[in-house]
Amino acid sequence: MAVLHSAPKFASNEGVIDAISESISVWLLGAAEAHGEVIFRVQRGDIERVLRTLRDDHQYQQLMEIAGADYPSRSERFEVVYMLQSLTKNHRIIVKCSTDEDTPVPTVTTLWPNAGWLEREVFDMYGVTFAGNPDLRRILTDYGFEGHPFRKDFPMTGYTELRYSEEEKRVVYEPVELAQEMRSFDFLSPWEGADYVLPGDEKADEKADEKADEKADEKAPPAPPSGEAKK
Repeated sequence: MAVLHSAPKFASNEGVIDAISESISVWLLGAAEAHGEVIFRVQRGDIERVLRTLRDDHQYQQLMEIAGADYPSRSERFEVVYMLQSLTKNHRIIVKCSTDEDTPVPTVTTLWPNAGWLEREVFDMYGVTFAGNPDLRRILTDYGFEGHPFRKDFPMTGYTELRYSEEEKRVVYEPVELAQEMRSFDFLSPWEGADYVLPGDEKADEKADEKADEKADEKAPPAPPSGEAKK
């Protein structure tokens, strides 16, 4: 039995930028199409108004995701990325705004209840705060965790590690235990002509030399008996 649906099977981006840009022009900073996606960049303080307009006037009913991105060289280093989907159009768009470490972004929990969890994730991973979120707590790391793991300047090594303890039924902090000593790697593949011996390869080189000597001895002609005159 064929299933009929009002949404097209494949939705085109043609005309989307012009139609939406006109209705959000007061808050719009830029619009473009990249990698098949329509992207709008808007003012941070007006993000809730923009998304409300897209939901109510342009039929983008679902908030699919809120993601973060970190660009440390920018004055407003963080981007907050909202991904919306229209069920009636079978189409998706992306809306972005930027902020710094101290300036909060207005919450959109007033539009979609699931935004509460998504904003908590961005807060946890990047440290971006959302003004008006009624329950802005860490969601992926421990409540006592220091720092934000997805920031580009987050340290890759340290002296403590955390895990969930079944015995204590909580997250515990312990000194870092490494299976081997921390090493700095060159990343030059030894199969591409490295001119040095990698740690641990010394014995392999010695065995290779021994095998080469044995093969050379096998190919060499037998030595003449002692005392036999050479002709």
